[in-house]
Amino acid sequence: MKKVMLKTSLSLAVTLASTQLFASGFALNEQSVSGMGTGFAGRSSSADDASTVFGNPAGMSRLKREQVTVGGAALIAKSDISGSGTFGGSNDGDMVPVVGVPMGYYVKPIDDHWAFGIGMYVPFGLVTDYESGFAGRYFGSNSEVQVITLQPTISYAFNDKVSIGFGPTINRIDGTLESASLNRTSLGRNDGKVKISGDDTAIGYNIGVLVQATDSTRVGLTYHSMVDYKLEGDTKISGSGFGPLSGSKFDASLKIKTPESVDFSVTHELDANWTLYVGSTWTRWSRLEAITVNNEGVPAPLAPALGQISEEQNWHDTWAHAIGAAYKLNKEWTLRAGFSVDQSPTNNTNRSPRIPTGDRKVFSLGAGWSPNDDMTVDIAYSYLMEEDVKVRQNTSPTDPAHFKGSYNAKYENSAHGLGASLTYRF
Repeated sequence: MKKVMLKTSLSLAVTLASTQLFASGFALNEQSVSGMGTGFAGRSSSADDASTVFGNPAGMSRLKREQVTVGGAALIAKSDISGSGTFGGSNDGDMVPVVGVPMGYYVKPIDDHWAFGIGMYVPFGLVTDYESGFAGRYFGSNSEVQVITLQPTISYAFNDKVSIGFGPTINRIDGTLESASLNRTSLGRNDGKVKISGDDTAIGYNIGVLVQATDSTRVGLTYHSMVDYKLEGDTKISGSGFGPLSGSKFDASLKIKTPESVDFSVTHELDANWTLYVGSTWTRWSRLEAITVNNEGVPAPLAPALGQISEEQNWHDTWAHAIGAAYKLNKEWTLRAGFSVDQSPTNNTNRSPRIPTGDRKVFSLGAGWSPNDDMTVDIAYSYLMEEDVKVRQNTSPTDPAHFKGSYNAKYENSAHGLGASLTYRF
């Protein structure tokens, strides 16, 4: 089950949003290190290197030489948690290990009009791993989910002013999600576990337009499509609370859609040294109203809890806005800075320990070093500050099949991001 969050003994995790990532929901922004340095403000209008395959496929028309860009980013999160659960437990915080996000792109101009490119990147991901005695363990204890995308791409320049680009995306999602299971006969004993694993591959697309509005100003628009997954996997139960059924596996299925987004940005070359960027991204997170997982072959005693599980999410659409600047210090060095604000799609009613996120502010710094015309090394650093949020998860004892007590906590989240990439031109 791929994007499954675990409710009572299981649940679902399309709520794969994580507090440590630099985009709303469970989306990742780290597909370009050069863009990271300006807070991704000019993502769809910059076209500085081969990472434009993701940022705006139309931007390949600006790259006059064959080139490859490879790199990665490391995300280092910190969470302070204060709260309690019905059945006791700890709140150690820092449940997110260091996360690595790889990326790689290749672009080859074919003639004055056509260019071909291909990219591999990670658009969505989540890793959260709470301690074994976590107070909110019945609402989710461990999650590992990743989407890896391969995007072959073409672009066409109508003239020196206008170009378009298109690329289908082949998206592979796989993950593992766990939660503790409450022993119905001895409430409070953490003696069971539900583990869901699964994967799927689905097709989407990215399309973009790039316009050289004036000699010094470019405007870009990129659409990243919705991707429709049908996840197939299994649900495994273990622990003495399940009696002789411990160790059983059940076939599981879940339909989920990752949201479409639209990015609009402007790049303005103020003079020979200064370049300014501004951009906004809209993401249709309102697709995520509820998540329902179906398990087949569940024995009658467990059917009420595990047969079908539905969890309301009621996410809302979000906007992210960014501004940035780059200063060409000399022929070899370019310095960058950016600031962005990013809405969280969650709400105070449905927010859970798997997605304890709030609105964010991100400060970014970066630099590009070009020792010669063939090579550029980019580095970037980002610091994310997130508003404090509260998790209020409560279940009713009048519904024994889904009773997990309650978990009420306050989360204070922040994160550091480090990125580096190499662009080589042939």
